[in-house]
Amino acid sequence: MAKNKRDGANRRTGRRSSGPITFFVAVIIVALGLIQLVSTFHAYAINLSELNGLRNQQAQLVEHKRDLENQIRRWDDKAYVTAQARDRLGFVFPDEEAIRVLHPEAVTGSKDKDQAGSKGVRAPRKNSLPWYQEMAYSFAKADQEPTTANGSKGESGPTDSAGPSGSSSPGGSDDSSPSENGGAQ
Repeated sequence: MAKNKRDGANRRTGRRSSGPITFFVAVIIVALGLIQLVSTFHAYAINLSELNGLRNQQAQLVEHKRDLENQIRRWDDKAYVTAQARDRLGFVFPDEEAIRVLHPEAVTGSKDKDQAGSKGVRAPRKNSLPWYQEMAYSFAKADQEPTTANGSKGESGPTDSAGPSGSSSPGGSDDSSPSENGGAQ
């Protein structure tokens, strides 16, 4: 009988020692399950918000498409095309005379609504040069030394310093003829 008591005591202590281990294993399993569940709901929430954003974007694109289609349909109307040609390009009918006020703010006291709000095509100036000549003129003007109020060139420093081409003229460039430069201008 003493042997049976010892075996029973060992069984009880064996069960007691396995109790905390199974409890911690169960807690770890439940914690892993909760982490998995939370990450699933998190991914669902992110996907749902992305889906709502895409639906909003789709609605905006459908509205934009509708607006563009309306603008295209407007060009089928001859009256609209005529009005746009008159407003944007300054076209007139053969029996009309075009009058353009150069400074409308001087006449009305405020800027013209069409000129202030539109970024369309401006009427060309009568005395304008081709773009490449205007660009060359701008480069030449930018290379010149600025003049002060009393008419002298430059801000300070010696007046007989050599310019970028090595000449000692006040403008920084020599006025040599094209034959001296090899024919290039």
